[in-house]
Amino acid sequence: MDGFTPGMLGGVGDALARPECVLTTRSGDLYVSYAAGNGVGGVSHVDPSGRTRHIVAKDAPDAFLPNGIALLPDRSFLIANLGPGGGVYHLADDGTLTPRLLEIDGTPLPPTNFVGIDRSGRIWVTVSTWQVPREKMMFKGRGDGFVAVMDGDGGNARIVAEDIDFTNEGVVDPTGAWLYVNETMGQRTSRYPIAPNGDLGAREVVAQYGPGTFPDGLTFDAEGGVWIVSVCSNRVVRTHADGRQDIVLEDADPDVLADCIARFDAGECARPLIDTGGKRTLGNLASIAFGGPDLSTIYLGTLFGTRIVHMPAPVKGAEPVHWTF
Repeated sequence: MDGFTPGMLGGVGDALARPECVLTTRSGDLYVSYAAGNGVGGVSHVDPSGRTRHIVAKDAPDAFLPNGIALLPDRSFLIANLGPGGGVYHLADDGTLTPRLLEIDGTPLPPTNFVGIDRSGRIWVTVSTWQVPREKMMFKGRGDGFVAVMDGDGGNARIVAEDIDFTNEGVVDPTGAWLYVNETMGQRTSRYPIAPNGDLGAREVVAQYGPGTFPDGLTFDAEGGVWIVSVCSNRVVRTHADGRQDIVLEDADPDVLADCIARFDAGECARPLIDTGGKRTLGNLASIAFGGPDLSTIYLGTLFGTRIVHMPAPVKGAEPVHWTF
């Protein structure tokens, strides 16, 4: 995909609001998180014809901010609330919103980044930091993020990985053997072996990224590659199965990006630096998914965009867990 530029990308969906997390299905339906502000949020559905429908949560908590979402077999959703109340909620197609996980061992969850499911029925939840506001940990070399797991039958949630450098998306790989986790401030993707009971083993670093790459969303291709998108630099990066890395796409002003890199390395808070990516065409990339009839299209979610960006993929994607839902 040499020479691929932001101006060559297509878009789908209308009047989307902070489509941070994008999910694809074999039917051609697309789902993205919807956060219109003032606590109004839920999920946006873009059907195969391109028509958009917003499923707005009823009776949402104050400052409700949908971030990561998971599609369930009945096409209802789990939503990670990045608002100050945190937690994971269930959203029905009629907008009924029900709390699913608000605390662990009696401690309320802080702003909650991502929620996903696996083929064993487990629910995986990532929290970037215990600190509120989260900006307190948006620095180089800090890390108190964690991963929690909950059995799909409603069992108690428990923390299974800690001391993560700003936990972002956490996704079980196609084999079901590993949980891959993006550490945004650590500028790396790590993975943990999954035990039969859902516990996680020791962390392994899959990819350490170079200056200017702050991984947010991730997915997998059919050849064993790991794909991430980076806020700030608006990069799409593929790590091959042998460890090689390719920057497939980038949308950043070189001078602005160089300044952001220098300031982050000098110990400044990353939040205002990361937000510079929202001023570019791609609007701060936050999510990536393979879709289309043969999983040969890449769909991109953003923090500041109003459409789902898409582009042809150089390799086919692996089927996500919700592909046939």
